[in-house]
Amino acid sequence: MNMIRLGDIAPDFSAESTEGSLDFHEWLGDRWGMLVSHPADFTPVCTTELGAMANYEEEFEARNVRIAAISIDPLKSHFNWIKDIEETQNARVDFPIVADEKGEVAKLYGMIHPNNDATMTVRSVFIIAPDKRVKLILTYPASTGRNFDELLRVVDSLQLTYYEYLATPANWKNGDDLVILPSVSNEEAERLFPKGFVEVKPYLRLTPQL
Repeated sequence: MNMIRLGDIAPDFSAESTEGSLDFHEWLGDRWGMLVSHPADFTPVCTTELGAMANYEEEFEARNVRIAAISIDPLKSHFNWIKDIEETQNARVDFPIVADEKGEVAKLYGMIHPNNDATMTVRSVFIIAPDKRVKLILTYPASTGRNFDELLRVVDSLQLTYYEYLATPANWKNGDDLVILPSVSNEEAERLFPKGFVEVKPYLRLTPQL
Protein backbone atom coordinates (compact mmCIF):
# COMPACT_ATOMS: atom_id res chain seq x y z
CA MET A 1 0.00 0.00 0.00
CA ASN A 2 1.30 3.45 -0.92
CA MET A 3 2.16 6.05 1.67
CA ILE A 4 1.39 9.55 0.43
CA ARG A 5 3.45 12.36 1.94
CA LEU A 6 3.07 16.11 1.76
CA GLY A 7 4.64 17.39 -1.45
CA ASP A 8 4.08 14.15 -3.37
CA ILE A 9 2.25 14.23 -6.69
CA ALA A 10 -1.32 13.09 -6.03
CA PRO A 11 -1.75 9.73 -7.77
CA ASP A 12 -3.81 9.92 -10.93
CA PHE A 13 -6.64 7.46 -11.48
CA SER A 14 -9.64 6.75 -13.69
CA ALA A 15 -12.89 5.60 -12.10
CA GLU A 16 -16.65 5.70 -12.35
CA SER A 17 -18.45 8.26 -10.24
CA THR A 18 -21.94 9.61 -9.67
CA GLU A 19 -21.04 12.38 -12.14
CA GLY A 20 -19.78 9.97 -14.82
CA SER A 21 -16.31 8.69 -15.70
CA LEU A 22 -13.62 10.63 -13.91
CA ASP A 23 -9.96 10.96 -14.94
CA PHE A 24 -8.70 12.60 -11.77
CA HIS A 25 -5.85 14.83 -13.00
CA GLU A 26 -7.79 15.88 -16.09
CA TRP A 27 -10.85 16.57 -13.93
CA LEU A 28 -8.77 18.79 -11.63
CA GLY A 29 -7.29 20.72 -14.54
CA ASP A 30 -5.40 23.75 -13.21
CA ARG A 31 -7.59 24.05 -10.12
CA TRP A 32 -7.12 23.08 -6.50
CA GLY A 33 -8.78 19.85 -5.38
CA MET A 34 -10.10 18.18 -2.24
CA LEU A 35 -10.65 14.41 -2.12
CA VAL A 36 -12.37 12.92 0.93
CA SER A 37 -12.71 9.21 1.68
CA HIS A 38 -15.44 7.32 3.49
CA PRO A 39 -15.41 3.73 4.81
CA ALA A 40 -18.87 2.89 3.47
CA ASP A 41 -22.18 4.33 2.30
CA PHE A 42 -25.09 4.83 4.69
CA THR A 43 -22.86 5.55 7.69
CA PRO A 44 -24.26 8.21 10.04
CA VAL A 45 -21.27 10.54 10.49
CA CYS A 46 -20.39 10.39 6.78
CA THR A 47 -23.98 11.20 5.85
CA THR A 48 -23.75 14.44 7.83
CA GLU A 49 -20.33 15.18 6.34
CA LEU A 50 -21.37 14.83 2.72
CA GLY A 51 -24.41 16.97 3.44
CA ALA A 52 -22.15 19.64 4.92
CA MET A 53 -19.72 19.33 2.01
CA ALA A 54 -22.60 19.87 -0.42
CA ASN A 55 -23.76 22.94 1.50
CA TYR A 56 -20.20 24.33 1.47
CA GLU A 57 -19.68 23.66 -2.23
CA GLU A 58 -20.13 27.32 -3.22
CA GLU A 59 -17.44 28.32 -0.69
CA PHE A 60 -15.00 25.81 -2.21
CA GLU A 61 -15.99 26.91 -5.72
CA ALA A 62 -15.24 30.53 -4.78
CA ARG A 63 -11.74 29.38 -3.84
CA ASN A 64 -11.30 27.49 -7.14
CA VAL A 65 -11.39 24.11 -5.37
CA ARG A 66 -12.98 21.05 -6.98
CA ILE A 67 -14.36 18.59 -4.43
CA ALA A 68 -14.96 14.84 -4.66
CA ALA A 69 -15.67 11.95 -2.30
CA ILE A 70 -14.81 8.27 -2.54
CA SER A 71 -16.17 5.06 -1.01
CA ILE A 72 -15.67 1.36 -1.76
CA ASP A 73 -19.37 0.83 -2.41
CA PRO A 74 -20.79 0.59 -5.97
CA LEU A 75 -22.47 3.38 -7.93
CA LYS A 76 -25.99 2.08 -7.31
CA SER A 77 -25.37 2.32 -3.58
CA HIS A 78 -23.93 5.83 -3.98
CA PHE A 79 -27.02 7.05 -5.82
CA ASN A 80 -29.29 5.63 -3.13
CA TRP A 81 -27.14 7.16 -0.41
CA ILE A 82 -27.31 10.58 -2.11
CA LYS A 83 -31.11 10.44 -1.78
CA ASP A 84 -30.73 9.96 1.98
CA ILE A 85 -28.11 12.70 2.25
CA GLU A 86 -30.26 15.22 0.40
CA GLU A 87 -33.37 14.27 2.38
CA THR A 88 -31.82 14.36 5.85
CA GLN A 89 -29.23 17.13 5.44
CA ASN A 90 -31.22 19.64 3.36
CA ALA A 91 -28.51 19.56 0.71
CA ARG A 92 -28.00 18.97 -3.00
CA VAL A 93 -25.05 16.72 -3.83
CA ASP A 94 -23.56 17.95 -7.13
CA PHE A 95 -19.98 16.76 -6.65
CA PRO A 96 -18.80 13.29 -7.75
CA ILE A 97 -18.72 10.33 -5.38
CA VAL A 98 -16.24 7.81 -6.77
CA ALA A 99 -17.08 4.10 -6.74
CA ASP A 100 -13.89 2.28 -5.69
CA GLU A 101 -15.27 -1.26 -5.45
CA LYS A 102 -11.89 -2.96 -5.91
CA GLY A 103 -10.15 -0.57 -3.51
CA GLU A 104 -7.66 0.46 -6.19
CA VAL A 105 -7.81 4.20 -5.42
CA ALA A 106 -7.80 3.48 -1.68
CA LYS A 107 -4.53 1.57 -2.11
CA LEU A 108 -3.03 4.32 -4.30
CA TYR A 109 -3.71 6.88 -1.57
CA GLY A 110 -2.95 4.68 1.44
CA MET A 111 -6.55 4.83 2.63
CA ILE A 112 -6.86 1.22 3.84
CA HIS A 113 -7.13 1.08 7.63
CA PRO A 114 -4.02 -0.86 8.76
CA ASN A 115 -5.51 -2.06 12.05
CA ASN A 116 -9.05 -2.75 10.97
CA ASP A 117 -10.94 -4.44 8.13
CA ALA A 118 -8.68 -5.14 5.13
CA THR A 119 -11.10 -3.31 2.81
CA MET A 120 -12.18 -0.45 5.10
CA THR A 121 -11.00 2.99 4.05
CA VAL A 122 -10.02 5.47 6.73
CA ARG A 123 -11.69 8.89 6.72
CA SER A 124 -9.03 11.01 5.08
CA VAL A 125 -8.86 14.41 3.41
CA PHE A 126 -6.34 15.26 0.70
CA ILE A 127 -6.00 18.85 -0.50
CA ILE A 128 -4.15 19.12 -3.79
CA ALA A 129 -2.60 22.22 -5.37
CA PRO A 130 -2.79 23.14 -9.08
CA ASP A 131 0.64 21.54 -9.61
CA LYS A 132 -1.00 18.25 -8.46
CA ARG A 133 1.09 18.11 -5.28
CA VAL A 134 -0.54 17.07 -2.02
CA LYS A 135 -0.56 20.04 0.34
CA LEU A 136 -2.59 18.65 3.25
CA ILE A 137 -3.50 15.21 4.62
CA LEU A 138 -5.94 14.82 7.51
CA THR A 139 -7.23 11.51 8.88
CA TYR A 140 -10.21 11.43 11.22
CA PRO A 141 -11.41 8.69 13.58
CA ALA A 142 -14.82 7.19 12.90
CA SER A 143 -16.34 9.02 15.86
CA THR A 144 -15.37 12.56 14.82
CA GLY A 145 -16.99 14.41 11.94
CA ARG A 146 -14.91 16.67 9.74
CA ASN A 147 -15.02 20.42 10.37
CA PHE A 148 -15.57 22.13 7.02
CA ASP A 149 -14.94 25.59 8.44
CA GLU A 150 -11.47 24.31 9.33
CA LEU A 151 -10.99 22.86 5.84
CA LEU A 152 -11.90 26.22 4.30
CA ARG A 153 -9.47 27.92 6.71
CA VAL A 154 -6.74 25.50 5.59
CA VAL A 155 -7.48 26.19 1.92
CA ASP A 156 -7.28 29.96 2.57
CA SER A 157 -3.95 29.46 4.32
CA LEU A 158 -2.54 27.19 1.61
CA GLN A 159 -3.53 29.56 -1.15
CA LEU A 160 -2.04 32.57 0.62
CA THR A 161 1.22 30.75 1.34
CA TYR A 162 1.50 28.82 -1.94
CA TYR A 163 4.44 30.87 -3.20
CA GLU A 164 6.48 30.26 -0.03
CA TYR A 165 6.84 33.83 1.22
CA LEU A 166 4.29 33.56 4.01
CA ALA A 167 2.89 31.28 6.69
CA THR A 168 -0.17 31.50 8.91
CA PRO A 169 0.22 31.54 12.72
CA ALA A 170 -1.73 29.52 15.28
CA ASN A 171 -5.51 29.98 15.15
CA TRP A 172 -5.18 32.17 12.05
CA LYS A 173 -8.41 33.19 10.34
CA ASN A 174 -8.87 34.84 6.95
CA GLY A 175 -8.00 38.53 7.36
CA ASP A 176 -5.58 38.10 10.29
CA ASP A 177 -1.90 39.05 10.10
CA LEU A 178 0.49 36.67 8.36
CA VAL A 179 4.00 35.49 9.28
CA ILE A 180 6.85 36.30 6.89
CA LEU A 181 9.11 33.28 6.41
CA PRO A 182 12.68 33.58 7.77
CA SER A 183 14.04 32.86 4.27
CA VAL A 184 12.74 36.29 3.16
CA SER A 185 15.14 39.14 4.04
CA ASN A 186 13.90 42.44 5.42
CA GLU A 187 14.83 44.09 2.12
CA GLU A 188 12.76 41.55 0.19
CA ALA A 189 9.91 41.90 2.69
CA GLU A 190 9.80 45.66 2.14
CA ARG A 191 9.45 45.05 -1.60
CA LEU A 192 6.99 42.15 -1.36
CA PHE A 193 4.67 43.53 1.32
CA PRO A 194 3.68 47.14 0.63
CA LYS A 195 1.59 47.31 3.80
CA GLY A 196 4.78 46.89 5.81
CA PHE A 197 5.58 44.51 8.63
CA VAL A 198 6.26 44.42 12.37
CA GLU A 199 9.41 42.70 13.60
CA VAL A 200 8.46 41.05 16.91
CA LYS A 201 11.72 39.10 16.84
CA PRO A 202 14.24 38.80 13.97
CA TYR A 203 12.66 35.44 13.15
CA LEU A 204 9.06 36.53 13.83
CA ARG A 205 7.72 39.23 11.51
CA LEU A 206 4.04 39.96 10.95
CA THR A 207 2.42 41.61 7.95
CA PRO A 208 -1.23 42.44 7.22
CA GLN A 209 -3.04 40.21 4.79
CA LEU A 210 -2.95 41.80 1.32
